[in-house]
Amino acid sequence: MTDTTLVLACVALVVAVAAAVRSTWSPCGLSMLSTITPIGERAKGHRYAGTVAWFVLGATVGGLLFGTLAAGLAAVVGAAHLSDSVRLGVALAAVVVAVVSDRGLAGVRVPVHMRQVNERWLDAYRPWAYGAGFGVQIGCGLATYITTAAVYLTVVLAALTGDPLAAVAVGAVFGVARGMAVTLTARINSPSVLLAFHQRFEALRPWADRAVAGTCLVVAGVLGVALGPGAVVVVGGVLLVAVGVRLAGGGRRRPTARPDPGARQSLSAEPWTTAAAGVSSPSRVDAPSLLSASVAAAAPASVPPSSAGGTGSGRVSRQRR
Repeated sequence: MTDTTLVLACVALVVAVAAAVRSTWSPCGLSMLSTITPIGERAKGHRYAGTVAWFVLGATVGGLLFGTLAAGLAAVVGAAHLSDSVRLGVALAAVVVAVVSDRGLAGVRVPVHMRQVNERWLDAYRPWAYGAGFGVQIGCGLATYITTAAVYLTVVLAALTGDPLAAVAVGAVFGVARGMAVTLTARINSPSVLLAFHQRFEALRPWADRAVAGTCLVVAGVLGVALGPGAVVVVGGVLLVAVGVRLAGGGRRRPTARPDPGARQSLSAEPWTTAAAGVSSPSRVDAPSLLSASVAAAAPASVPPSSAGGTGSGRVSRQRR
């Protein structure tokens, strides 16, 4: 492994972790934190630890699939025998594009994929099936909601290593990081704790955005140093131009053409309160309704199952496959 390949592999691993962490605030990530909880699994007659284990295993497999895609591209890069300067230059350009996209600096965003996991699996299948199935979809990165360009950047950086094994390792790390996020719910033992957790978690979303942007800027600095002082100057100039374009466009708002799909997960006090009361929440995606279903499942005596929003995850199907 050459020095350039090692540098690219290291920055790819760092970006993979940052992308996985930020993706937890996607609709699918929030859905998992709403449904795979100790109170939710207990209400369905399942073991929380067992479901979590299957979810993490599935996410790891999904990460390996993610890495396999990057590995195929890495094999092509390796066969092309690109020079170190070319690989570093392309990587640096990809980082700049990711930062500009995520921060809306030029008024545009890279295309995103909007797909939610099928929450009906909670009623239709056994815990090992929906745990592993959800894990694979979330761990592979590209099958569900993409809320940050860092996911694409992970693939690009892993591919530019030119080393298929390194690319697979990057994908595996991404999958494990996404899967382990579900363990954040391990101490949730009541509906009120569940609601408070999600309100606190939503408040951290802006910090997660800043963390990803900061990580990408550090990676850009590392790649710039590897390329030479001239590259750092060029990157700085590009970012300044992008900021100027954004300011010239007026205001600090993000572009409305392609909003962050995760940002549509409004977690204000009112929607969560109505969900806890068993009233259909005015949420715009499925995670809040799934949360209300989990709350309803945890308190069946006070909340009629038919009045809770979501898919009725508290009901145990008599015909599980």
